[in-house]
Amino acid sequence: MEEQGKALLELSGSVEHVIYHNDKNQYTVLELAAGEGLVTVVGAFPFVSEGEELRIYGTWQSHPSFGDQFKAETFERARPATTAAMLKYLASGTVKGVGPALARRIIDTFGDKALEVMEKDPERLAQIKGITPEKAKALGEELKRVYGIRELMMFLGAYGVRPEETVLVWKQFGEASIACIQEDPYCLCGEGLDISFDIADAIAESMEKPRDDEGRVQAGVLYVLRHNLNNGHTCLPADKLEKAAAQLLSVDLEAVQDALYTLCQGFHTVWEEFGERAYVFLQKQHAGESYIAARMRAMLSMSPHAISGAEEKIAAIESADGIRYADKQKEAIRAALEQGILILTGGPGTGKTTTLNAIIRLLKEAGERVFLAAPTGRAAKRMSELTGEEAKTLHRMLQVDWDEHDEPVFTRNERNPLECDCLVIDELSMVDSYLFESVLRALPFSCRLILVGDADQLPSVGAGNVLGDLMASGLFPTVQLKEIFRQSMESLIVLSAHRIVEGKLPELRRHDSDFFFLPQEEPAKAAQLMVSLCGVRLPRSYGFSSLSDIQVLCPGRKGELGTVELNKLLREAINPPAKGKREVKLNGSLFREGDKVMQVRNNYDLPWTREDGTSGQGIFNGDMGVITEIDRPGGAIHVHIDDKDVLYDFEHASTELEPAYAVTIHKSQGNEFPAVVIPVLRPPFQLCYRNLLYTGVTRAKQLLILVGQRSVISAMIENDRKTRRYTGLKWFLQREE
Repeated sequence: MEEQGKALLELSGSVEHVIYHNDKNQYTVLELAAGEGLVTVVGAFPFVSEGEELRIYGTWQSHPSFGDQFKAETFERARPATTAAMLKYLASGTVKGVGPALARRIIDTFGDKALEVMEKDPERLAQIKGITPEKAKALGEELKRVYGIRELMMFLGAYGVRPEETVLVWKQFGEASIACIQEDPYCLCGEGLDISFDIADAIAESMEKPRDDEGRVQAGVLYVLRHNLNNGHTCLPADKLEKAAAQLLSVDLEAVQDALYTLCQGFHTVWEEFGERAYVFLQKQHAGESYIAARMRAMLSMSPHAISGAEEKIAAIESADGIRYADKQKEAIRAALEQGILILTGGPGTGKTTTLNAIIRLLKEAGERVFLAAPTGRAAKRMSELTGEEAKTLHRMLQVDWDEHDEPVFTRNERNPLECDCLVIDELSMVDSYLFESVLRALPFSCRLILVGDADQLPSVGAGNVLGDLMASGLFPTVQLKEIFRQSMESLIVLSAHRIVEGKLPELRRHDSDFFFLPQEEPAKAAQLMVSLCGVRLPRSYGFSSLSDIQVLCPGRKGELGTVELNKLLREAINPPAKGKREVKLNGSLFREGDKVMQVRNNYDLPWTREDGTSGQGIFNGDMGVITEIDRPGGAIHVHIDDKDVLYDFEHASTELEPAYAVTIHKSQGNEFPAVVIPVLRPPFQLCYRNLLYTGVTRAKQLLILVGQRSVISAMIENDRKTRRYTGLKWFLQREE
């Protein structure tokens, strides 16, 4: 048996002891009686019980503390064969309603036929004292359920489906899982399961289903649409969708068009015509963007009462604080007081924060309850520091909970709205359509909405283009701050950012300010220069901390100057191995105490605590921290993220944490760093564009260094293609008009 090109070894035996089991991700540490001794096995084992017979496929690995372990990639189950194994199995609590005492009575009565009786003739259990006919039937049903999951695991495991994915399938289809898959293998790649289309295709092929089967073609169309959500698109042009699906499925366009017609008729997809081109949405995304459009227009027509005397109030602040607002700033303050919606945009140094502080102050003086929120923890923290007011992440404000499918839902909604008179959202460019829809559902109708962002930054990681579409619709009061204030004009970072937006090359020859360009032609030499800057030169010259102040931002992950390779070099320079400093390798990734790490996906139920004893749940994509402890016996990693202490088990850490000495510019959105170093040398062509460079440059607060070639900087600035996204929000807003 092979897994991703490497030969897997086979290990057989009975489960002697389950040392550790995580119900969420099924990560398990167990002892297997194999041959003459016990073997420690680690991996994902849903519903594993002591006494079970397992055939496990995996590889040996050496653990620094615990010696040799067998890492399972997949496994098969066999029923316990001996009375001793059956007793251990039933006594372990696997079959709900059977404990050690009852297990002993069942084995004493039926011997090695006990499991066969329970499954095929459960009414005979009523012979045993304490078991009623009703309980006998229930025990039989429970054993069938347990065996059903195991049968499903064996069935799907043959096609490479992971045990934790199998659990999701069971939750959705229950005892009918195998029947559902045999009837329609493509149910596996539906929403909520998202198992690879290739796996579903392999199952269908083994069942000799034709390639042009209508169910397969429909599933392929839906798969292409769902896949493109990850690329930011809430919809796709019909012609592009049809071509992509036909290529994926190796069928003709007519078959795809027929399948698409059926999907639209069944309300799985929605067909819309914008201008002269047709677009196709998944139903959920169509409903979401339609809701945003309708709700935003309703807010325009039902504005809260205007707060009068804006001019006098602005003059009073100017007099009291000894400042003078620019005309555009005054326009924004007036709009916030007099209208229900304001979009406030502008680049660095244009006075967004000063303007926002005045708006918050005047609204609070008028007696309004003002809530502040941002998409990420770092952005919320920065918002708090700049305004002096509490700011929360949008997820925390909306109070994330879980539904029966373990999907995140927000407890703040139409039935449980936020208790505020004004909501201010910063970094709106990072907010995707689903999150913005959730915000609007939680807003009272009389609430003011102030949306702050930089339209020249990269769009959200999730699907949608909320800020861009709201501005493009032309329907909402929008103030764009462009004037750079005098104190900001002293910063070459600020001036360079604005030159980039204007399509002009920054001043690259100066070495007397906060922005430096260091020419370098060879990637290997550029990498060593960056390591020297981060590890020695900048800490020595400026007093920056290599760990907390300096951040390397890369256009992409791959290559000599991508995050993967640079993280290895930077770790060895900044946090080298040392005696007593523990480390662990998980799925090929090294984690060491003292490492800088980043959370790379939202985890709404990951618990955290603070020093003051407060606790909560939720760590989000882009949150950064430092590993404070690696607990090998407990299989856990402790990470300090902002002011929170977070505990990851090894399985979560291996999939959700990455080294963060160097991160991509995309991942840095919403964050600011005292010092930023960016390689600009041979980036992938698809990552060579203006607003990527602009976003990276605007992450730096005190110092920015570009390392590489002037020609690359010039090429990025000249390429003004915005990251193209297919969305419907602008059209829905204008259609309402």
